[in-house]
Amino acid sequence: MALMFLAVSQLEVRYADQAQAAVRGVTLGLRAGQIGVLIGPSGCGKTTLLRAVAGLEPVGAGTIHLNQQLVGSPQRSLPPEQRRIGMVFQDYALFPHLSVGRNVAFGIHHLPRSEQAARVAEVLQLVGLEGCESRFAHELSGGQQQRVALARALAPRPQLMLLDEPFSNLDVDLRERLAHEVRGILKAAGATALFVTHDQLEAFAIGDVIGVMHQGQLHQWDDAYTLYHRPASRFVADFIGHGVFVPATLVQQGDSVAVRTPLGDLTDLEECPLPSSYPSGACDVLLRADDIVHDDAAPVRAQLVRKAFRGAEFLYTLRLDGGLTLLAHVPSHYDHAIGEWIGIRVQAKHLVTFPRTA
Repeated sequence: MALMFLAVSQLEVRYADQAQAAVRGVTLGLRAGQIGVLIGPSGCGKTTLLRAVAGLEPVGAGTIHLNQQLVGSPQRSLPPEQRRIGMVFQDYALFPHLSVGRNVAFGIHHLPRSEQAARVAEVLQLVGLEGCESRFAHELSGGQQQRVALARALAPRPQLMLLDEPFSNLDVDLRERLAHEVRGILKAAGATALFVTHDQLEAFAIGDVIGVMHQGQLHQWDDAYTLYHRPASRFVADFIGHGVFVPATLVQQGDSVAVRTPLGDLTDLEECPLPSSYPSGACDVLLRADDIVHDDAAPVRAQLVRKAFRGAEFLYTLRLDGGLTLLAHVPSHYDHAIGEWIGIRVQAKHLVTFPRTA
């Protein structure tokens, strides 16, 4: 296994006024040059974890290593200014009375003037704002201000970049585009980065590896494809993407397994657990919106109860005769009316299953 540039092991962070730790038993790693993203609902501990890595919150248990150096533990805490970390926040925190150039140079005043000017020009070119040294923050758009904040954090050549919901003040269209741009900037700079967001599209756009947090715990630390197709917990399955849990029974049929569901038997699956994995083979199957195909020739019918237009497709909410609700992505030229019954079938190569719940 490759050495991790950032290694967090069994980390616990506890606030004095809280009975339960804000971060509990978190272990994760980033290789040099990787971008990691933490996502999860509000209050799940992702910003607290980021602040602990920065040295802004005390470590109650576990360790934080940065470039093989122990920087945080209950016994040792390297001050934030000695960790060589660059931070970007959601409010940009630019100095309004300083020009863009002087904002970017803020952390490199120890360098000779000529070297400062060269580094400012270098990072402004990196973020696509070359020639903007003499402008002021109020003259820039929100996206440009965010790139100035990124340039300022990169200027001192930090060994780790931490970004806490940096796009949350921007409109939705700009956020996803800027996420792709920032990924390109961080990769061009060779930066190792840990990023916090609540937006899945942002996370997928920027992250090499993504961590899903809930109630202070890290449920899974993986690439986006694996999170979506092989969620490690029911919470991750529910949190990532659009899908529902459907009651099913696994049945052995010769050398293969059939999955009995309210949408009929599912067979010819490339991956499926054995019936012995669950009591009496009873389980819940995760069906994503892209597993449900609109097919007028299918024997199973469902009623359209809600639809959300997404441009190239609709997200349909469908209800079976027995009351079970499903989600389906349907091409937008199939513009069915609310209340209409349509044919559907399952098209899945592998199944994600969990123990049956009431």
